[in-house]
Amino acid sequence: MARGAVPVTGPALARPLAVVRRVIVALLLIGALASAADARQWSWLGVRIRDLSEQEMEEIAARHGIREGFGVVIVEVLEGAPAEKAGLKAGDIVVAFDGRPVTETRLLQRLIAAAPTERETPLTVLRAEGRQRVAVTLAAMPRAIIGERIAAEFGFIVRDPEVQGEGAVPRLGPMVSAVAVVVKGSPAERAGLEVGDVIVQVNDQGVVTREATREALADASSERPLRLTVRRGERRLGLTLTAP
Repeated sequence: MARGAVPVTGPALARPLAVVRRVIVALLLIGALASAADARQWSWLGVRIRDLSEQEMEEIAARHGIREGFGVVIVEVLEGAPAEKAGLKAGDIVVAFDGRPVTETRLLQRLIAAAPTERETPLTVLRAEGRQRVAVTLAAMPRAIIGERIAAEFGFIVRDPEVQGEGAVPRLGPMVSAVAVVVKGSPAERAGLEVGDVIVQVNDQGVVTREATREALADASSERPLRLTVRRGERRLGLTLTAP
């Protein structure tokens, strides 16, 4: 486990707080905390990224030169996102954005978030064949992604519950939104949110699907407490998550 690692609750999800938030936030490609209104103005690339390990840095430095021992790895490119349209692919190592060196995920997040949309921005990646320059045209961040980002800042992730059991019949109608991950030490955990809780209300807005939950979260702010109503078994509970 990495330095400063803090486990999270949930089956097979013992990941550090920093890593869980980084994976989600990196997916959204956003920077510092801000209100949802500000988030609607952020640019979006549409990739999952992670920092290089020390071993990867050494290998890159040896292969491409000592100055290339930095960058962030693209883990996944989202379908239909600006990254896919630009030809970026999993395994690319981003070393520069608009002429500025990229040394870690948070820096790339800030650069992307502040960059203009609807015009090409140069991005430099390392591939097996060497350095390549890719022109990307960023888009405005989708509301669903903003909602996921807000949830991540409070320390939880939502999903559609899966139908389990042999011969199980999928329920008819829309799927409700269940909590898949709760980060250890986060506002969500401190408020009592648990894996498996079904979210039925966000602040004063009722929700019945994951999409509706993300839409409601997109209207929330990470600078103010978040009120959730959840169903846990036969009980309905009201929880207030403090601002991160």
